[in-house]
This record gives sequence, C-alpha cells and structure tokens, in this order.
Amino acid sequence: MIQVCFCLYDKTGLYSKFTGTAMLSLFENTNAKVTVHILHDNTLTPESRDKFIYLAGRYNQHVKFYNVEILCADKIAEIENNLSDNFKSVFSTAAMYRFLIPQILPKDAEKAVYLDSDIVVNLDIADLWKIQLGDSPLGVIPTISQSVDSTWMSQFRLCNDGLVKREDYFNTGVLFMNINSLRREEATMIDAMKFVAAHPAYVYFDQDVLNYCFAAQALKLPTKFNRYTRYARAEKESPAKKIYHFVGQNSYWSFGTDTDDPFNRLWLDYFIRTPWFDAQAIGRLSSRFKQMYFGLKNFAIKFSATMSGKTRVFFTPSANVATVKKIFAVRDDEEIIPSDDKNAVENLIYAMGKAHGRKVFFIVVQNFGAVNDLLTQLDFVRGEDFFNGTDFFTEAHGVPFDTLALIKAF
Repeated sequence: MIQVCFCLYDKTGLYSKFTGTAMLSLFENTNAKVTVHILHDNTLTPESRDKFIYLAGRYNQHVKFYNVEILCADKIAEIENNLSDNFKSVFSTAAMYRFLIPQILPKDAEKAVYLDSDIVVNLDIADLWKIQLGDSPLGVIPTISQSVDSTWMSQFRLCNDGLVKREDYFNTGVLFMNINSLRREEATMIDAMKFVAAHPAYVYFDQDVLNYCFAAQALKLPTKFNRYTRYARAEKESPAKKIYHFVGQNSYWSFGTDTDDPFNRLWLDYFIRTPWFDAQAIGRLSSRFKQMYFGLKNFAIKFSATMSGKTRVFFTPSANVATVKKIFAVRDDEEIIPSDDKNAVENLIYAMGKAHGRKVFFIVVQNFGAVNDLLTQLDFVRGEDFFNGTDFFTEAHGVPFDTLALIKAF
C-alpha cells in the first residue's frame, strides 16, 4: 500500500479543489493501491470531506483524515510559537503540518510521500515508491536541478550563509519520507525551528527547517519527481510523465492565466474530472462570460460616443510608428506624437490641452501606468480624453487574451 500525505488549511473554502485535483491526478495514473492521508484543521468543511471520500471511492482507493487541531494541539502551539511574523504573513499554518506526519501516521507506516497541493501527478506514483531510501531520512529533488538561474538561487539564505550547499538545497513540495527515521528526529526539527525563527532572513521557514536538518543526508531524486512548470515553460517542454509543481508563478495562486498554455491545460484537464467542477463552477464560468460580453458591449457603446466627431492622435515610440499605423489604420491627416522625443511628455500634455475635447489620444507605450497617473492628475479622463492603445491589440499583435477572470471562475 502506497502512503501519500496532503496538508490542508482551507480558511476561504477555495483550497480543497487544488488538493482534490492533485489527488485525482495521483489516482488517474496508477494501478497501485494508495491510501491518502489528509492532515487538516477545523477549516475542512463537511462538503469538501465528502468530496474527498467520493473521489477516493470512485477510484477504489482509500482516504483518511486527521484533525491536527484536535490530535496535536500541544505540538501545533509549540510550532506556532516558533513561527516568524514574516512567515505568518506569507504562508498558511498548514505548511507546518508536514512536520507532524511522522507522529500522526499509523505506527506500521515506514515511509510516505508528501505532496503540496499545487501539483499534478502526471506519472505513476509507484515509480517513486519503489526507490530504496536506505538510511536517508528523506528523498528530495534538489532545487538546482531545475536549471534555475543564480539570481533565484541567491534567495536561499541558508546557502548564502554556508549552512547548506547549493547543490543540496531542496524544495519541500515533494518529499519521500523515511517515517521511522524522521520519528527519531522530532527534537532535532524543533531545535531547527527555533534556530530558523531566530533568523528572519530565512524566509522559507518550513523549507529552511528541513534543509537545515537533512539537506546533507537526503537522497537526491530525479527532477521528474518535482518539475517546476515555470522552468518547463521556459525550456519549451511539453507535458510528460512527471510530477509538475506550479510553484513560483506571478499570477492567480500559482497558475498562469493563459488557458492555451499546455501545463495550465494539463491542470484543468484533471480539475474538470473532480467533484469540485460542479454546477456552481459552471455557473461561475457562465456568469463571467456574461460579464465579459456585456462589458464589451458597454465599452463599444461608450467608445462610439467618445469618438463621435473627434479625430485620433497617437503617442508611441518612433520605432513603433509603422506598427501602430497598420494596427489602427492611421490616416495621413492623423497626428502621431513620438514618445521617445526629448520633450515627449510635455508635447503630449500641450497637445491634449489644446485639443479642447476635439481629439482622442491613444497612448501606445510600455509605461502606460506612469503616463496614465500623470494625465489623471492633470484632470484628463481615461476613456474620454485618452485610451491605453494596447487594449486594442489582439493575439495577432502579440498580446494574448487574458483569461485570468475565467481561471478565477473555475
């Protein structure tokens, strides 16, 4: 029996669906018998609990629940006393629950796989389970194996301070745990928590604790067991038989906003097969489409009224003039103000003041936000006196459709 652990803190009610998606991907790709252990607190709702049970039953697998607030109240209090304010502001308490896995799992459990929830298991988990840990307390995937840049590696202060070798530092989103060994290391981990808490620069608290304790002793595993999607995208990979970790994204939660992205589509393909993709999710999608549709209609009406009887002026770098002329079908009698001239902003403000509402200005520059703030301070009105010109670009012009609203609706 393969033992897999997730840790769940779901204060907003939005997190269980990610754990459920990871859990479904796990079941979809294995014929082995699996028991999923969910360490949770009082934020787990009865509805989500029922969905986890239904999901396991659908695949003839097993799921067990452990309320750490009840089972480990004293240990949770001790851990929280060691958390830095910085950690509390960035991470949920559930990030600490993985420290409790060796103590909570049944006494006959000798090893377990821990998985974060921002993961899809796109391989057979038995491939990881069959690896022999030997005396190593953990099987881990070194961060440096992701072909990461040196700038990102410099964030890990444990390495900068010489406490952990760069080639040993690992991400804790996937851990192959030697339970018997870790049970003997409880005091060591508590001491490490106190040490890391005393050094606020160590911002990856739970990860730094485990690295401080075990980086030098851990068994290094192939990257396929914890492949960061950010680097898979950068290296133009296609989804393969790997565990994909949606870590370090700069968008909603840890997923990108482009639904054409193969890794986002991989996650969505698993998500729509979970009990969380239900009538409510479909209703949210429908509502968002309606909002987008009516928003577009209202914008078109307002834009038509704004442009009535007015001419256009374009503010853009000289190098982009030909492109802007093509995209907007600029006529010979329409003015273009180069944004890269020495007095470009002054020229723009002078022209807008002189126009007296007879012209509409299309600002087609990279730093639109700064120009917008300046013009707004001067009492020019966006949507009446000027527009962000790039709002009118399409995918054909190199601006992808932003599906963030749809991702949120899911």
